[in-house]
Amino acid sequence: MSNAPAEQLPEEEIDLAAANEIIDKYLTLPGNLMPVLQGIQDEYGYVPKPTIDLVAERLNVYPSQIYGVLTFYAQFHLKPRGRFIIRVCVGTACHVSGAPRIVETFFEKVGIGHAETTPDLRFTFEKVACLGACGMAPLAMVNDDTFGKMTVQKVDDIIAEYSQRPM
Repeated sequence: MSNAPAEQLPEEEIDLAAANEIIDKYLTLPGNLMPVLQGIQDEYGYVPKPTIDLVAERLNVYPSQIYGVLTFYAQFHLKPRGRFIIRVCVGTACHVSGAPRIVETFFEKVGIGHAETTPDLRFTFEKVACLGACGMAPLAMVNDDTFGKMTVQKVDDIIAEYSQRPM
């Protein structure tokens, strides 16, 4: 076991005005932590560390309690995510219909792996257990757009289309 100090990440610099407005909106409501965190994520695209400290101070809760909520629920993210979230189903129906090759093709074309984001914040890639449309297997989604009966060629078309869209 090493006695070396843990590496410190540089403190993010963000405008907290929007976070303060969100907290103000829910400040007097019981059970306000979840809606505050959801509002912050909607505003920033993730939950930045400075907002966690602000929420802890303003709602009088420990940061560790906030981290407990953020890490328990899959809907919350602690790192910036891409403008376009690519999800590929790897459930049974999709797996047997060729999802592993679709996943590998996305990895090759976008240059990131599972739960990673491109440096330009254009794409985040996620493998998911099920997207609930087994009859369209293999299935991919980009944000709310669904692509069924996926092929390697469709991966190229999707990447080309979303690479042209504005950030």
